[in-house]
Amino acid sequence: MSTLVRIITAKDEDTRNRSLERFARSASAETLLRECTILDRLRRENENLYEQVRTLFFLYSIHRFHLPGKPGFAARGVIPFGGYEDLLHRRFEEAIETFLRHQSQTGPSEALSSALAAAYRQLGFQTLADQVRRSVRSLAGNQWMFRVGHPSDHPLRVHRRLLRHLENGLFPLLRETTPVRMDLTHSGWSDIFFLGMDFPEGARVLNVSIDLSVDDAGQKLSQAPRPPVEGYFRVIDQPVLRLVSVDLQARAEITTFAEVFDFARDHLGLLKAALIAAGIVPPGMEGAHQPLSDLLTQLVGSGQGIELVSKVNDIPKGSRLAVSTSLLACLITVCMRATGQARSLTGSLSEEERRLVAARAILGEWLGGSGGGWQDSGGIWPGIKLIEGRLSSEGDPEFGVSRGRLLPSHLLFGSDEIGEETRQALQASLVLVHGGMAQDVGPILEMVTEKYLLRSEEEWVGRQRAISTLDEILGYLKAGNVKAIGEATERNFSGPIQTIIPWAGNLYTDRLIQQARAEFGEHFWGFWMLGGMSGGGMGFIFDPRHKATAKARLQEIMNETKARMERSVPFAIQPVVYDFSINERGTWAELYEQPSAAAHRSQKATALMPADYYRLTVPALLRQDPWLHSPAQRAELELFGTASRRDPALVDILPSLFQRMLPQEQEKDSQDLLAAMLEANSFDRDQHEQIRGALRSGRIGLAQNRLPTRSLIEEVVPDEIVD
Repeated sequence: MSTLVRIITAKDEDTRNRSLERFARSASAETLLRECTILDRLRRENENLYEQVRTLFFLYSIHRFHLPGKPGFAARGVIPFGGYEDLLHRRFEEAIETFLRHQSQTGPSEALSSALAAAYRQLGFQTLADQVRRSVRSLAGNQWMFRVGHPSDHPLRVHRRLLRHLENGLFPLLRETTPVRMDLTHSGWSDIFFLGMDFPEGARVLNVSIDLSVDDAGQKLSQAPRPPVEGYFRVIDQPVLRLVSVDLQARAEITTFAEVFDFARDHLGLLKAALIAAGIVPPGMEGAHQPLSDLLTQLVGSGQGIELVSKVNDIPKGSRLAVSTSLLACLITVCMRATGQARSLTGSLSEEERRLVAARAILGEWLGGSGGGWQDSGGIWPGIKLIEGRLSSEGDPEFGVSRGRLLPSHLLFGSDEIGEETRQALQASLVLVHGGMAQDVGPILEMVTEKYLLRSEEEWVGRQRAISTLDEILGYLKAGNVKAIGEATERNFSGPIQTIIPWAGNLYTDRLIQQARAEFGEHFWGFWMLGGMSGGGMGFIFDPRHKATAKARLQEIMNETKARMERSVPFAIQPVVYDFSINERGTWAELYEQPSAAAHRSQKATALMPADYYRLTVPALLRQDPWLHSPAQRAELELFGTASRRDPALVDILPSLFQRMLPQEQEKDSQDLLAAMLEANSFDRDQHEQIRGALRSGRIGLAQNRLPTRSLIEEVVPDEIVD
């Protein structure tokens, strides 16, 4: 057996964790090519998915890094165009076959190895994704969705309380609010699905659910911290799926199954993934030819549909707080509640239901193509928690496929383990910021996966140090020593984290840390990186007595540093400072039912969507002819117009147009409004009357807009054309 095959298939940890680099460093080109032939045969014959993936990454690394430059290895060569086309079209198996066949005919070269490396790497990630998808599909709560292939087989029905017609024609509104997660520390991006499933002993994350608001720099205009993501569900009186993303300013009315599964069609892919992962449109119905209205009839009744709305409150892209996964989990939760898949329509979830939502969120992530980590849905749970990987055992769908389970365990810390004083001290010391950068963290996570599979020597040592650092921070947290937490998180960032992935840090972040330490000295207790890399979401820990000053000064430092560096470093937004609080209840739902007609004349109507929803949807409704509106749309416009007079958040949304639509407005008021609008737009009444009279008498009009019958029309001749 070859050396590399022994490393890949070994059961003992010492052999299994040997580095490819150590072997390849001294091996000749002939030895490496011979190993590649054996490895390529192994990855075709071996049914163990983990060993397939690791074999593919060994092949990628040998061709990309170790064969080029070896004595006797040709530098120049030809890449067959057919294989290149297969690579572009993601036909990786076909591309590899073409490249290997060409290599056997013309001999190996650096050019051909570069093509093989690209194909092996992409096939490795594709195989990894297939493994995760299979595990997601095999979870107990997800299996039924892949078996439903016809609307008449759909087992779900919308909750009866959401189907009840209110007195004004609307339906009740179900609202879900979910905090985001903040990682105190992680064991070297150990939440990546593949690491958690293959190395569950090292897959551990210390995670806090938080509410947020943007700090107003002392102007007292900002709201108190609140759950950053919201999802809304209600029945509508049209047989469509209406999807609205308030923060992305996108909306669509879907009438076919094909549109639901077309994630690239618009900016509503996250909402579509939530509908599928929640089972409202089961993944087994992809490709169905029946009308979508047949499915909606099963769910909500004939002639009715569903509206799903998402809203993110003041969190810019790149926050490193897993906003997209939290929003996906929020939408899945509200859909599950609405269809009776949770015991309670309102309030919190049970532990079993949280785990099912987390599993569905993973399914949604992979449906939508983002593939986040399993701790990203930690906001579903309340407070402070330790999330850990678990070894698979008999009865688990992963047993015999991977060492660990897809879903981790969540250990919630009560007040007896982490006291209220410690929680308050953490909130009083930590300054959360968004530094302005919004880089794509995807390449970081891919590099982490590569380095783990290849057991790169320095990076493997760094991973062991990150694992021990988590235990250290957890001990400080239980002891209430926030200063020591800050020192440990900064040491983890500058040491193990950047040893594994140097890209996690950057010059901008380094300068912020240096200036904070220079100005606050011993009162600056440490820095920590939120999420996959720094520059976006970051945390700075200060002595609580200096936090207020530090917040204001940190905003100035970030603005000044950005101004000096923005021509060299990519910034997406102006840096911001957050206010935050620990959320102790997790995801939470409320049902809003319309008050009586007498009640909503004197108070705010609670069944309305948020104000930003109407900023997006009302202009389109007003451009339509009123008789095209459904009864519920007319009722909502009337209700909104009434509410906009009393609610400051609504009063600025096209108020004059709503005045025109309200039935209680007197005719004189409408005429005065029309006269004012005509005058504002320089309307000439005299000329208007002249034109109207000429049209009525037949002096002008379409009938007169033609040539006389005596007109002669001829073809153009070449002499009449000027070039």
